Amino acid sequence: MDGNVPAPDAAVTSDFSAADDGAPGEQPQTGSEGTDEAAPSPKKPRSFWKELPILVVIALVLALLIKTFLVQAFSIPSDSMQNTLQQGDRVLVDKLTPWFGSEPERGEVVVFHDPDNWLAGEPAPNPNPVQKVLSWIGLMPSAEEKDLIKRVIGVGGDTVQCKGTGPLTVNGKALNEPYVFPGNTPCSQDDQGGQFKVKVPKGYIWVMGDHRQNSRDSRYNQSDKHHGMVPVDKVVGRAIVKAWPINRWGTLPVPDTFDQGLDQKSSAAASLSVAPEGVAVAAVLPVAVWRRRRADRPESKKR
Repeated sequence: MDGNVPAPDAAVTSDFSAADDGAPGEQPQTGSEGTDEAAPSPKKPRSFWKELPILVVIALVLALLIKTFLVQAFSIPSDSMQNTLQQGDRVLVDKLTPWFGSEPERGEVVVFHDPDNWLAGEPAPNPNPVQKVLSWIGLMPSAEEKDLIKRVIGVGGDTVQCKGTGPLTVNGKALNEPYVFPGNTPCSQDDQGGQFKVKVPKGYIWVMGDHRQNSRDSRYNQSDKHHGMVPVDKVVGRAIVKAWPINRWGTLPVPDTFDQGLDQKSSAAASLSVAPEGVAVAAVLPVAVWRRRRADRPESKKR
């Protein structure tokens, strides 16, 4: 509540009796006819210290619901997403849209559960009890779950390729990637997975870090059971905001390079997708014109 809004006034109390037959200002009658009961005294407001536990419980329940269904904070543990994200940054992840069937799209920065032991050999966090509680309710980044954060490069049906030092291509179209860490090449020349050509199956995504020469992403996990792909159902949500530190606050939009029409559609398929709309317009237009002319026609006078 805004501190400038005055608190509600207390209820006005009457000094008069509640007797129906008494005139205003009369004293209540006493004697054999009976004695009026005294008016009940107003209840005292509950002490702030008695209300505080209730308020804390409500706040915790709301925080837990927000973390579970809406937004969750995550901490960036490595340099694999530099310079978009720095180690120690806190990001807010949108967990709501996946509940409505939305799937990750190219260019988005997403948090996902470890698909198949990608974090093997990484030191496990050791939070204290307070950090565990705060993580559980979403007031601190989760320390228990094994999650990663990368950029979506390819979605189901895409062909993603790295040849030489780049550029990285999706469905044969080169990506202009200004978000790649300065000094890095879009593709890594090594025999561990830096050179590849993959077809992303439906229900999966191909992810890469922005610090291309310092990111163990889909490229270097092609020997796992998903061949380096991340199942869509492992995605926690999209990182939408850098929330902390405050001097790095900012949104995480999809780069323009992913707006160049990367879908693999033939001209025939494109025509088929537009044709029903065109047929509908062609069918409705004459009717609309006829109704318009009829509405504009003056009514004939009765003879």
